[in-house]
Amino acid sequence: MNDLDYLKLTGFSKFAYKLGHFFRGIPKGFAGFLKGIGRFFVKLFVGIGSEIKDVCQTFVQGDWKTKLSYLVMGFGSFARGQWGRGLLFFLFQTIFNVYMFMPNAEFSGCYYLGKLSTLGTVATYREGRKTVYGDNSFFILLYGVLTIFFILAFIYTWRMNVKQNKLSEQILKSGKKLKSTKDDLKSLADEQFHKTLLALPTLGVTIFTILPILFMILVAFTNFDATHQPPSKLFTWVGWDNFHQLLSSDSASYGGTFGQVLLWTLIWAFFATFLNYFLGMMVAIMINKKGIKLKKMWRTILVMTIAIPQFVSLLYVSKMFAADGLINTYLMQWGWISSPIPFWTDPVWARVTVIVINVWIGIPYLMLIATGILMNIPADLYESARIDGANAFQMYKKITLPYMLFVTGPYLLTSFTGNINNFNVIFLLSGGKPLSLELSGNAGYTDLLITWLYKMTVSDTNYKLAAVMGILVFLVCAVINLIVYNMIPSVKNEEDFQ
Repeated sequence: MNDLDYLKLTGFSKFAYKLGHFFRGIPKGFAGFLKGIGRFFVKLFVGIGSEIKDVCQTFVQGDWKTKLSYLVMGFGSFARGQWGRGLLFFLFQTIFNVYMFMPNAEFSGCYYLGKLSTLGTVATYREGRKTVYGDNSFFILLYGVLTIFFILAFIYTWRMNVKQNKLSEQILKSGKKLKSTKDDLKSLADEQFHKTLLALPTLGVTIFTILPILFMILVAFTNFDATHQPPSKLFTWVGWDNFHQLLSSDSASYGGTFGQVLLWTLIWAFFATFLNYFLGMMVAIMINKKGIKLKKMWRTILVMTIAIPQFVSLLYVSKMFAADGLINTYLMQWGWISSPIPFWTDPVWARVTVIVINVWIGIPYLMLIATGILMNIPADLYESARIDGANAFQMYKKITLPYMLFVTGPYLLTSFTGNINNFNVIFLLSGGKPLSLELSGNAGYTDLLITWLYKMTVSDTNYKLAAVMGILVFLVCAVINLIVYNMIPSVKNEEDFQ
């Protein structure tokens, strides 16, 4: 369909066309994603081959100092008078060798790497009154992962050592002078200051973010749960069994529960995002409308819901909607109902209640965002529309809404993803209730994937399925973001507004 045909469409036909275009674009986007992964691995292997070739050429063409530095890191820098660099390289290699090959084998990197394939074979047991300590699967997996990262860091540092020697040779051959330790320190405080600042944060992100994520991914391929708790019990690798248990409909009903929780999570995220978005926009439009008095007062009243911590407000609201809470008590006193409304005991009522309460929480945020954006829409557009005879709804449809969607498109996407992982609202309001024997893993009808994951980890100590759940939550969010992000107008036409 060309642009002229598209312009002829109106109302539902245009919406249906856009919806069809969206679903037709999913296979293409997925294929592009796979191609991107393929190109990444091709570049990776080509880069590794290039590095290996350069290492071999440097060894063949280098002098004796460079060749010896292949065995003793930092030797070339020591021999050329760069004591600071040489000391850092040598200390890193010494620490690596001590950790990997220390005399006490039970604390060496090689010990953990050797046990990583089985995660231990001898469990801790009691012999009379004496406890005989065996393998600890948890520590083997943890320190095994740390050892792999340490080895990768050593390879990278060794490669930097080789490059440093090659560069030093080239500088000396050109007749220039090498930098001293004092020059290196000055460089770290001047032109290389960004590296100095980023060194500690990078190390922190690696240790406290990347390593735990990798550890969680590996736990998903083990049988680590309440019946396999180290050190008294060992756990081991089970391959894809946990994924099959959680995704297969005939696997102790976990698959059916996962399907229901996933569907409710997406429904919740949709309503929690778009109800707040459109209602917040409507409130902002009404407050900003000419002739409305006490605008600051209305904004202040709405912002008060943000000022009060959710931990306080949500717990209080949860009690208000209980069977003996204020809402049911007053409704019964007024004679509007004869028995308490099952806000938290009936699945439908509970789901509708959390969506409605979330609207009360979310509208103020959207009202503030929309207020700032609405003030930036040129007034000439509305004036021209009025001259052409457009009514309020037509101006909203043709001017306000397109402008808002263009500016807030990325926000909508991140808000949708955030609502998929909105732990606070569900946990503080309903705790995932009502529970049901039809749902496995202590899941409730208002549980999201993230709250169900929490229950698996804290209540059931089912770490293996919780790890699988964490991976699947990431995949759901990643797929939605990858597909939708490149389709929103503010990304496709960053410098335009149509």
